[in-house]
Amino acid sequence: MNTDQAAPLKESWWARLTQSKYFIYILISPLFLVLLAYVIYPFYQTFIQSVVGSEGAGIGNYKRFFSLESTANLEALWTSIYISVISVITCAIVGVTMAFLIERYEFPGRKILSILVLVPMALPPLVGVLSFTFLYGESGIIPRALQALFHLDSVPFSLKGITGVIVVHTFTMYTYFYLTASAAIKGLDPSLEEAATSLGSGRIRIWVKVILPMLTPAMVASALLVFMIAMASYTAPLMFGVERTMTMQIYLSRTNGNLDMAATQSTILSIVSIAFLIMMRWYQGRRNFQNQSKGISVHRTELRTPFMKYLSMLLSFIGVIILMLPILVLVLISFSVDGEWTIQIIPSAYTFDHYIALFTDERTWRPIWNSLQMSFVATIGNILFGVAAAYAMIRTRFKGKALLDILIMIPWALPGTVVAVNLIAAFSEPSVFSFNQVLIGTFWILPLAYFVRHLPLIFRSTSAALMQMDQSVEEAARSLGANWWYTFRRVVVPMAFSGILAGTLLAMVQGLGEFVASILIYSTSTMPLSVAIFQKMYAFQFGTACAYGVLQILLIIFVLFISQKLTNGKAGAVI
Repeated sequence: MNTDQAAPLKESWWARLTQSKYFIYILISPLFLVLLAYVIYPFYQTFIQSVVGSEGAGIGNYKRFFSLESTANLEALWTSIYISVISVITCAIVGVTMAFLIERYEFPGRKILSILVLVPMALPPLVGVLSFTFLYGESGIIPRALQALFHLDSVPFSLKGITGVIVVHTFTMYTYFYLTASAAIKGLDPSLEEAATSLGSGRIRIWVKVILPMLTPAMVASALLVFMIAMASYTAPLMFGVERTMTMQIYLSRTNGNLDMAATQSTILSIVSIAFLIMMRWYQGRRNFQNQSKGISVHRTELRTPFMKYLSMLLSFIGVIILMLPILVLVLISFSVDGEWTIQIIPSAYTFDHYIALFTDERTWRPIWNSLQMSFVATIGNILFGVAAAYAMIRTRFKGKALLDILIMIPWALPGTVVAVNLIAAFSEPSVFSFNQVLIGTFWILPLAYFVRHLPLIFRSTSAALMQMDQSVEEAARSLGANWWYTFRRVVVPMAFSGILAGTLLAMVQGLGEFVASILIYSTSTMPLSVAIFQKMYAFQFGTACAYGVLQILLIIFVLFISQKLTNGKAGAVI
């Protein structure tokens, strides 16, 4: 057979394969395998460890967890749920209010406020908590300044306990509500409100019966995300002295060598998180809030009265100060000399040595390079599997589709401490999924943790982009003779690029700031940037810790800026 005959045969074989009804199962089998190996198998190993402990098989660990004789675990469970629910409520109030004001009204200072309102996105969780501690903690700059100004015997206020945790959560997480609510408000049809007004409805009734129902899908998605992040919160409870949370209890059990109880606590926390996920998805799916109106989108209303203009200017100025203070205080302290800032309101001695050391001292540079490497490796894996999973879910039909959706959503519901404990339980010994290698203590365990945690980000952002894309474009390409791979590569990927890029950059940002999972599974040689900041903080090397934090913020701002530029400002809405 000559070459000219072989090529058509090869092409026809590939064409028959891609057109076969079983081709989709060839595509999705690697997805199921990856999710089975690195999500289900580690979770199963943790559950097995919780019921088959050192004392033998049984439910002894669960009895101890729910025992009324020692209520530490029950208190931790209640405190975690309480903090998460309150965080959802406060973030919803702040985020939706800010979105409504900025998207519905034109006032002096609106443009600068609309930019700075996203500043908390540039604050990784650990760095955000540090900045609030330096600003509003018992030894913080503002409480000390007020004490000195009014000659008080003690500071007039300070953030501590559960209140401090909720305040930090609200400031750092309201952006999730703001982004989704802004996108939803931009699409609201003003004719619906006008119709309600003409029928005699007041502003409150319009809000409750018209606006809020239209915002429900966005608010449910945001509530789910905030609840998961709040349940996974570790740094804020640690810094503000709230020891009775589930993440703190898991960390304490792990560091004290009580691995069976750590596995039990992780299993229970997973069940609570997954139950909340299922409940929110059920609520979101039981009612249809789709806008059927064909009217134009909303326009901003300009404030005309002098009083409202001056009031808006004052409130905008206060808002800008509040939003910028956390970053400004980090920059200030990053120039302070370590050990010189003790009882003074602000540091008394400054130096550039911390920034010089970041790029000249190999020991200082190593955590930065580790984070960049590990986040990059994890993000490549997220792109490959997240995009493939999104395409399979949105564009194809196959048996097991609901199961795949659930498997991908599970990592979204699992806190970082649980992911870390699961990986410890699964890969402390050689297994077929680790190619008969022990992964704990190696370079690969951290990228694997980041991959598992952030896979839903790229999956969701790509799914959103594919749902907005007209499927007839693909059908046209296929009708003109393009095979499946050519259509996917030259049509689907370019059209869904904004969604893929938005999820990719967000996953990269999350990897650079990941701390909760990292603190349990890092080794000396693989220490990431977030753990280095934590260690410098506890060594009272505040200047070095804040220099790390400023660098981390600059990296995140750069990534977000590139994301907005390459997607023409659509990245935030997709995220």
